[in-house]
Amino acid sequence: MEREQTIPEPQKEGESAPESDTSVPRRRVRRTAFLIAGATALGVLAGTITGYAVQYHREPTPLPPLAQQNMAVPQPQAMNDATTKRSINANRWHAADEELAKKLVEVPGGTHDGFSGPVSPDAFSADYFVEPASGLGGLGRKIKRIATARWAEGDSDFVEIHLLQFRDRTGAEDFYSGVLDYMPDAEQAGNAGKEFPGVPADFGHMWISELRQKPGYHPMRLGRVLVRRGDTVMSVKWTDTRGDVDEKALVELAKRQMERL
Repeated sequence: MEREQTIPEPQKEGESAPESDTSVPRRRVRRTAFLIAGATALGVLAGTITGYAVQYHREPTPLPPLAQQNMAVPQPQAMNDATTKRSINANRWHAADEELAKKLVEVPGGTHDGFSGPVSPDAFSADYFVEPASGLGGLGRKIKRIATARWAEGDSDFVEIHLLQFRDRTGAEDFYSGVLDYMPDAEQAGNAGKEFPGVPADFGHMWISELRQKPGYHPMRLGRVLVRRGDTVMSVKWTDTRGDVDEKALVELAKRQMERL
């Protein structure tokens, strides 16, 4: 006789199937997780110790020198008829100095003793300040680069243009304010000067000095224009040893230099 097959009752709608018993003892699961974590930690520790042991027995790798021993720089040259200030002091110049020097007005033709180019702060101080050491002390910390153009017209008119670029606007403001303070002195212009035309009052000034006459010397008069723009100060100085400065020519020259900036 065949055994009767039991047909399962159909599942009613909305009822879920009975869950199968797939539980594993909790204690066994925790023990397995702890064993895996411990094995991982031991593996990392063993690898670290092995790496230190291998490195300990190796010769130390020498580090590269911090400074280049053989730098490709131009060598200074001995002074002769073919050298210039730049070739004599080759290592004291920076390529960016040329960019400021290119903004100088061109030295007029027919003049003599002309020069145009970058100058070092100490060379500028030696020509500009009565006491170069004290002038360089403050200027050297603030100045970034200096460019100068100068020439002589005949034997009585001498022109100097200086472009002084500072590390920030504060340096330019300090230099500009310092010149404004001492120009009214008797040994300088001897008067308060006036505003430079076309420039805001706080950014441009000009002076025509009082006539200076000393026994045994030519009469001398000085014209000066000072303009500040951002971190750069422009100084134009015109000295005449006949006692007369052409103010119109001074203003035109200063305006041409401003346009180059």
